[in-house]
Amino acid sequence: MSILIGNAPCSWGVEFADDPRNPGWRDVLRDCAESGYKGIELGPVGFMPEDPVELGEALDEYGLTLIGGVVFRPFHDAGKWDEVMDGAVRTCKALKAHGAKHFVLIDSISPRRAPTAGRAFEAEQMDDAEWAAYRDRLVTVARMGAEEYGLVPELHPHAGGFMDFEPEVERFLSEVDADTVKLCIDTGHCTYAGFDPVAFMKRHMDRITYVHFKSTDAAVKARCIENRTGFYDACGQGIFCNLSDGEVDFPAVRDLLLSSGYEGWCTIEQDCDPTLDPDPLDDAKKNREYLESIGFV
Repeated sequence: MSILIGNAPCSWGVEFADDPRNPGWRDVLRDCAESGYKGIELGPVGFMPEDPVELGEALDEYGLTLIGGVVFRPFHDAGKWDEVMDGAVRTCKALKAHGAKHFVLIDSISPRRAPTAGRAFEAEQMDDAEWAAYRDRLVTVARMGAEEYGLVPELHPHAGGFMDFEPEVERFLSEVDADTVKLCIDTGHCTYAGFDPVAFMKRHMDRITYVHFKSTDAAVKARCIENRTGFYDACGQGIFCNLSDGEVDFPAVRDLLLSSGYEGWCTIEQDCDPTLDPDPLDDAKKNREYLESIGFV
């Protein structure tokens, strides 16, 4: 099989580079390798060393390939453009230095949308002018990544931001040429947002160049949606469970990827609270073993 399985620092609870609760970056690399993976994402820029020599030597030490990186910044907020560009440029430089190609763009959680994560029927919507400017900011960063750094820019829908629910994702895909922005689909964010990742993927496999594997615990998700639980609190409550225990039909995902001729990396992202997950190393091993048991190798 030409599908490779990687993991990401968020599976160890690393969401923000400066969070004092984070494990050490070398500990994450060591655990990832010990769990049997050969590739890892960058994580939030600044978590791993930005000195390419230092990080390159550590990746070599643990036998890991850098797969890609995520720009998780407030694309929805025109007043924070400098923050978006800071994250984007630094991520581009890190990816290029290590030969990684996946340049994943995520609109970070907005206070306007966080309370309605999973509640599409009542989520606030941008007006047409705000949407157009928002869309164009994503496109500007995507073009920079492709034209200046040779990366593959990919849109990633995410709970609690303005690129979350299926109609918003479909609108963006219809308005932006596929040659400009590809798609990184995250199976768990689909189920969090209330739509079927397999059905969505079937419609858009020609645009999907990267996949994040995640799943949601149906009972925890229902409770969090009902209680308007914030995204990070939901992570702490275990909304993103081990892949074998959640709602996503991974055998169907496997069959679709194989029948579509998908090649390259699929990366596990089991977002968790770095102080509440009792054993992320064990979770990482169990997720790899589960994927192997259903035909991923």
